Order: sequence, then C-alpha cells, then structure tokens
Amino acid sequence: MLDVSERQLRGWEKHSLIPPMERFAFSDLIALRTLTKLRESRIPSAKIRTVLVALRERLEHITDPLKQLRLISDGRRIHVQVGDNAMEPISGQLLFNFDQAELKRLVSFPDRKKTDDSRSRRESAEKWFQRGLECEQTGAVPDAIKAYETAVELDPTSAGAWLNLGTIFFNARQFSKAEAHYRKALEADPKYALAHFNIANLYDERGDYERALRHYLEAVRLHPSYADAYYNLALLYQGSGHVMEAVRQWKAYLKLDPNSSWAAIARRELDKLRRYTVVGGRRPIALGSQVLE
Repeated sequence: MLDVSERQLRGWEKHSLIPPMERFAFSDLIALRTLTKLRESRIPSAKIRTVLVALRERLEHITDPLKQLRLISDGRRIHVQVGDNAMEPISGQLLFNFDQAELKRLVSFPDRKKTDDSRSRRESAEKWFQRGLECEQTGAVPDAIKAYETAVELDPTSAGAWLNLGTIFFNARQFSKAEAHYRKALEADPKYALAHFNIANLYDERGDYERALRHYLEAVRLHPSYADAYYNLALLYQGSGHVMEAVRQWKAYLKLDPNSSWAAIARRELDKLRRYTVVGGRRPIALGSQVLE
C-alpha cells in the first residue's frame, strides 16, 4: 500500500521511530505514511527522532505523534499542525508565514528590521530561529550561533533559541557557556522540560549529581511521559547506589519505551539490580559515590 520495503521498516525500528511490528493496524499505516512523506523530503531519521521526542515533551497526552498529529515538511524542516496554526516542534513556537520578498529583506538587512512593535520583533526573532535550525542542519554552526543570537536579541523570551545555543556549546564542551544559555532558556520558560533535561545532562557530565538529579526530577514532573529523563534518572540513581530508586526509574522508563534498543539495555540493567539486591543486600550510599559497575 505504501511501497515501503522491509529494510526501510527495520531501519525505522532501529532508529526508534516505530516499535518492532509484524502486523499493522490502520493507525500504524498512518504513522508509516507520515514517515514515508518525511523520507521523500529527505529529512534524516535523527532529525525525525528529535522532533518526536520534543513533541512528546511539549504536548500533554501525546504519546505517539506520528499517529496523533499531522507532521509536514517544507523540504528542510518539520512542522506540526496544531489547530489552525503550524508549530516548530523543537521550540514549541508558532510559525508565521513570510513571502519571499520579506524573507529576503530579513536575511539581507538584519539591522533594518528592528522595530518597537513587539509582535514584529517576535516574528523576526522566529525567522532567525528558523534560520539557525537550517544552518545547524547543514553543519554551518558559526552561522547558526549568529542566527540564534540575533533571535534572542530581538526576543529574549525565545527559549528555543537559548536552548539551542546552549546545546551547541555543550557539544563543543564549553560547559560554562552552555550552562549560562540553558539558564536563560529556563528564565524565559521555567516549565520547559527539555531545558531542565539538557541542563541536567550538563551537570551529570560535570559530576554535579545533586543538581543533575534536581533538574531530571523537574523534567519528569513537568512531563510525566519523558522517557529519556527516566532513563537518565535510573542511571544516576544506579551509579550512586540508590538501588530501589533506580529500579523504580527503570520500570517507569520501560512502560514508556518497551520496544526500542534502549529498552533492551534497561531490562539488562534492571535484572542486574534485582540480582544485586537479592545477593548483595547492600543499603544505598550517598549520592555521587560510585558502587555499581
């Protein structure tokens, strides 16, 4: 019906875009049709996965965006239709339509687009944010940084631009800059679960387990279906010897993501902890002290 090969299906399963299936219901065909259209637009699987994670984090009660939402692509990026509006899934910001003349003006003459009208500034900031995404996708990281910086200069409440700047610096291992930008994202939107998750990853990387724990917990409080946050919480608790809490987090993760390759790792770690508690019988130790392999 969709002209999708088994090899393509297995590839989507490998990238956790769909669960492993041998039979398909009608709703599954809807999801596969969406993936097919995104593939025709040459959207990479990694980009699609990032969008799906962001949508689950952004929109309450959405567990399977491919089935529950309308995802469309303009050939470079993915939009999600929410009512009468289009939304950028990573930032959660609504998108505005610009004709080619306006787009050329914004890109060619950035100094002339400043205005006291707050709505115009937000629209311009959104366009620069979109340009930053496009630059990242093509690997033009310095241009992406400039675009995001322009976006937050125009609209300091652009949490998505602050967040993406933080992630660029995090990937470059410039942790102080990354932390500063993640904090700006949280100042712009304190309920931004992805920002809590990212800054928790940063603290985890730096060995600041207390603050990492606090932000992971806030991420799942804001978004109870945030599977990746439960996964990282389980690892954090397990690494610090809080065995029973780690078991609880692994179970929570597996309820949300039972079929991916990461789920197999979660089950292995869960079995390890169960054997540990039965054989070792040790009590948890202070957070930050490593006791488990």
